[in-house]
Amino acid sequence: MVATRGSTLSLKGRALKYLSAREHSRVELVRKLKPHAEDPAEIDRVLTDLESRGWLSAERFVESVVHRKAARFGVARIRGELNGHQLPDDAVRSALAALKDTELQRAQALWSRRYGQVADTPQQLAKQMRFLAGRGFSGDVIRQVVRGSSDAEDVNEA
Repeated sequence: MVATRGSTLSLKGRALKYLSAREHSRVELVRKLKPHAEDPAEIDRVLTDLESRGWLSAERFVESVVHRKAARFGVARIRGELNGHQLPDDAVRSALAALKDTELQRAQALWSRRYGQVADTPQQLAKQMRFLAGRGFSGDVIRQVVRGSSDAEDVNEA
């Protein structure tokens, strides 16, 4: 039987293949490489080498996640996702601090795309609030957004 290309890839080759598609955290790569390694120390050596060469970076991973998720999710939701990757606190904190400044604008844009008009009934209002809360936006931001676009614009101008 002829070995397929996928089965003959080294751990480093597999890691580079994953990293060429998108940024990954060290935790993700360990999970993905574990079935292909005989020794866990081997995975650690490969990932340490990739980090020393600058091919695996926690900071770049954080920036990538923030960039991909910022338009659809609030700070709380993005923080929850990043916390699952065992990343350095300072990298996560600095990326999320920048997001907090645009939280209201991002929530307003998301709400406008989804609903576009102020709720007429308490049930619709609750539905809109649950939607934004599920996306990780704070209660203050949600209240400002669902009150109406004119209120949110007044806050932006201040």
